[in-house]
Amino acid sequence: MIVTEARDGIWRLRIMRPEKANSLTRAMLVALEEGVAAARAAGARVLVLTGTDSVFSAGADLDEARAGLATDPIWERLSAAVAGFPGLTVAALNGSVAGGALGMVLAADLRVAAAESGKIFYPVMKLGFLPQPSDPGRLAALIGPARAKLILMAGARVTMEEALGWGLVDRLVPKAALDAEVEALAADALGAKAEHVAAIKRMI
Repeated sequence: MIVTEARDGIWRLRIMRPEKANSLTRAMLVALEEGVAAARAAGARVLVLTGTDSVFSAGADLDEARAGLATDPIWERLSAAVAGFPGLTVAALNGSVAGGALGMVLAADLRVAAAESGKIFYPVMKLGFLPQPSDPGRLAALIGPARAKLILMAGARVTMEEALGWGLVDRLVPKAALDAEVEALAADALGAKAEHVAAIKRMI
């Protein structure tokens, strides 16, 4: 289930399936894609992607992955929608993020993580699949090719502290302060004209 929370120019899309470690079904991925489109249509200045409880997302639902979800183009469409959002996009990592769920995180402008726990990993090679097409390039652009290979080819499980040092995560804060940190980072984008925000994003 995906819960949309819209307040004061910030749209939050929250992955809410805690009993399954927020693993993603195809229907949930479609709901996320539609949520990004709705936020864009509404003129939201800031889009936040987050999870529930102690996990951002464990990636694909295993039953659906075996039935074809692992290679479904919906993953790439969602990442493209996040990357193409004209405002500021923030992945608020309340906990671990794994597998294909990392794609939307890599596509966001900023990544803020809870410090207490959680790891980032993408065991795609071990499972016999290729990563989504845009993920390796985005990952290497953030942390360099060798560290990208550590994650995608050597199965590294990166702690949030390591991720901060690598540049995979931009801020590390106590979990209780995660929402406040996101709002602080969003303040300038919320106070600027939408076209100004979009222009600076295009320049970068």
